[in-house]
Amino acid sequence: MSVPYPVQEFFSIGEVCQLTDLKPHVLRYWESQFRFLNPAKNRSGNRVYQRREIELIMLVKHLLYTEKYTIEGARQKIEQYRRSGELKPEARRALATQTIKDLRLELKSILALLEGTASSNAGAR
Repeated sequence: MSVPYPVQEFFSIGEVCQLTDLKPHVLRYWESQFRFLNPAKNRSGNRVYQRREIELIMLVKHLLYTEKYTIEGARQKIEQYRRSGELKPEARRALATQTIKDLRLELKSILALLEGTASSNAGAR
């Protein structure tokens, strides 16, 4: 019987930047614009994000960058999701969509590497 890997519950701003492909100053700015993005701080004063905050960050990113909402428009859309009870599913959907996009990019780069290797091996024959 295998022991499941522990699920990480808290993330540093660096980890969140890596997961979301955003810069720290963007996250800090969004914290000032979206009151629900309010990560706790540890004893050292560093931001500590939870999984649900990362989902919300991905929803904000989707609304701003993909759907082309303004900050105010994204705020209103998120409030609309909150009132209708759709906030959590929409945030998870945004995270899943980004994960799929990232996986596609990774697979394309792997495929390009493999095709490059196959081409160079064919030329060596």
